[in-house]
Amino acid sequence: MDSNRTRGSLAVPEQSILEACGETPLPEMGIIEQVWETDPIPEADIAARASRVFASLPIGDLPAGSEIALGVGSRGIANLSDIVTGVVAEAKDRGYKPFVFPAMGSHGGATGAGQREMLAELGVTESVIGCEIRSSMEVIEVGRTDERDVPVVADANAANADAIVPINRIKPHTDFSGDVESGLSKMLVIGMGKQRGAKIAHDWAVNWSLRDMIPEITAQLLAKLPVVGGVAILEDQHDDTAMIEGIPPEGFLDREAELLETAYDIMPTVPFPELDVLILDQQGKDISGQGMDTNVIGRRPFAIQEPEPETPDIKRIYTRSATETTHGNAMGVGSADFIHENLLTEIDMPTTLINALTASTTRGVRLPPAVETDRAGLVAALSTIGVVDPTTVRVLRATDTMRLHRLYASTALVEEARDRDDLRVVEEPAPIRFKSGEFTEPSPHETSAHGTSDRDEK
Repeated sequence: MDSNRTRGSLAVPEQSILEACGETPLPEMGIIEQVWETDPIPEADIAARASRVFASLPIGDLPAGSEIALGVGSRGIANLSDIVTGVVAEAKDRGYKPFVFPAMGSHGGATGAGQREMLAELGVTESVIGCEIRSSMEVIEVGRTDERDVPVVADANAANADAIVPINRIKPHTDFSGDVESGLSKMLVIGMGKQRGAKIAHDWAVNWSLRDMIPEITAQLLAKLPVVGGVAILEDQHDDTAMIEGIPPEGFLDREAELLETAYDIMPTVPFPELDVLILDQQGKDISGQGMDTNVIGRRPFAIQEPEPETPDIKRIYTRSATETTHGNAMGVGSADFIHENLLTEIDMPTTLINALTASTTRGVRLPPAVETDRAGLVAALSTIGVVDPTTVRVLRATDTMRLHRLYASTALVEEARDRDDLRVVEEPAPIRFKSGEFTEPSPHETSAHGTSDRDEK
């Protein structure tokens, strides 16, 4: 029996939703755009910039022929293959033997082959970057924490190299808040720890928050392993590369904390503190570790020790699909109130559960009610927030929580946008159009590529 077809039968038909909800008026939707001032590194300069950054690291007396392990993760970082290629080229020019190892915890189904495939999806292949990729789940124990006696483990290939250089983006984390969140230190502790290290860290995080654990274990790893520095990346609101910086080992925690403050300042967010309904066209691990960035949606329902973000306050979230790159990993799907049948059938249950078990966030993969069509999803969301006035209801549709430049917005939000300097009205509100119950308008970010949406062409 086709498991996807069987699973799809769990989706509630549109007609059933419409009969249950009764007459639910839908708002008209326009397009608004966030106004951001950015100064990204030109794409043509990315590899050369990465080479110079690697050259700035204090490698010291490392002899020619030494093996350098470059840690690369599973996130959808802009220009990642160019950055890695630039680092590899500079290392080879200096006479070293670089290789890449996946530093991504349990991602890729917690298999070496799966993690190699995830790198390939991100454009990081041996033929592109110019060096070997050593992908294994084997780890070695390099020490234990002082007070709690927690094992500290690391990728065996990396630990046996002559030098280690993690390459990662600095950004707010979805699961916790602290002086350092996503970045070089977390990559060392959880990414380089592979499935075992990630599981250890998340198990202990239930009683010992990641905000306190990561700095302590990072200090141990820096003391025990030949980490010669890291390549830190910042991205702007358009997810373009804004900065690439080399950080020496002694600066991991302090400099990361400074860069994290900058990352918070330039992080794209939903431009309204309160919404009635947020529609997300897709979720995925390449977008956020939790599929939907918790700092954007204001929800962290899976957390045990960590508070939810204070804003935004969103009454209902409807999520439509999963990205191709996420390979069915639906981490964070439980943050939605309703999901489309397409997302339900795209979920790889074993991969999703393994990730959730490793991260101790099983509440985040509870399945929300699934609906057959977009119309059913929107009606279900609107009919459960009280009496709806289509002229005042606050509905926003985004491509995902990473692409927030252009957004479909209901009439009330479009009117607010007119009075704000940080927002621009691109298209006036018009009735929502459906074909067989599905939205006919493309994802918001696709409208900016052409300057028009489907409604302009018909």
